[in-house]
Amino acid sequence: MTKQEPIPELVHYGNGAVKMEGFHLDGEMHGEWAWYRTDGTLMRTGQFDRGKQIGVWRTFDRSGGLVKETDFSKRP
Repeated sequence: MTKQEPIPELVHYGNGAVKMEGFHLDGEMHGEWAWYRTDGTLMRTGQFDRGKQIGVWRTFDRSGGLVKETDFSKRP
């Protein structure tokens, strides 16, 4: 059996700026992901394990300051 490799995904807004980037594995979000605003600033980062949110997710304001952290490892 061949090991499946994550497939990169890069989605853009209509203005050409990156909207989100990450990987899919077996059709589900997997590994590191990042979401951006239309002005190109980083909005949110986090990790998936085959579609399930894991680890610490961070949300940032437009100037790059941390607004919120959610730790999914502490959830049932």
